[in-house]
Amino acid sequence: MSDLLHYTLDGDRTLPIVVFLHGFLGSSEEFDPVVSLLAGRFCCLRIDLPGHGKTQVAGGEECYAIAPTARAIIRLLDHLAMPPTYLMGYSMGGRLALYLALHYDARFPKVMLESASPGLKTEAERVARRHHDFALAQRLETDFAGFLAEWYEQPLFRSLKQHPQFETMIQNRLKNDPATLATSLRCMGTGMQPSLWQQLSRHQSPVLGVVGACDRKFITIYQEMAMLCSTLHVAISPDTGHNVHLENPEFMASCIQSFFCDRDPLICS
Repeated sequence: MSDLLHYTLDGDRTLPIVVFLHGFLGSSEEFDPVVSLLAGRFCCLRIDLPGHGKTQVAGGEECYAIAPTARAIIRLLDHLAMPPTYLMGYSMGGRLALYLALHYDARFPKVMLESASPGLKTEAERVARRHHDFALAQRLETDFAGFLAEWYEQPLFRSLKQHPQFETMIQNRLKNDPATLATSLRCMGTGMQPSLWQQLSRHQSPVLGVVGACDRKFITIYQEMAMLCSTLHVAISPDTGHNVHLENPEFMASCIQSFFCDRDPLICS
């Protein structure tokens, strides 16, 4: 599937390379503000994940799952003859980034997770979440605009709704195909992801968790992760919620610059 993953490559490849993985409903374009702030300092590879943006999936639903998507990204990096790269993922893309870091650790010396989790801890939780996600996927297929309105009523997006770019973001979300988004939700939602909690303790490479100060749910998740993974540190963006890179791109760019260049004034344990 590597030749089917749409990507954008910005910057000189002799610079440090960062791979960006967007969240559910998004696309590689959502990182434009952050990438523009990193110009001249990093080479940025942004990928449209299956079901999103300009990526077209020719295979069946199994191509949307986390393991084949991870393999497709590795094949893309091989196709581009990329050396080991830094990795940054937001929400769903962050879950994928953590999977990549744990299964292909030699390829990613440092990983940044924005508002992302290792999945659900128990099978009972995953089964319940799958039922929930499958119902959401059906709603998405039948009324995309209504689904988006309901999706962003979640408490973790409260501050995002006040952002001046919120309506522009919604219009960009509507450019996606609701049918393929629904497939992504059914196949790569949190309920379908294998739990990564038990693997955290063996991960030795540096990890930075970026989270908004208003996103108490993911602050708690990162605190639990840090108890298992000694290399995980946390950077908290003030007055922001789940989507830090849109609400505070300057903070995100500063975290990338600091973490991937071994300067960490913004990082707290």
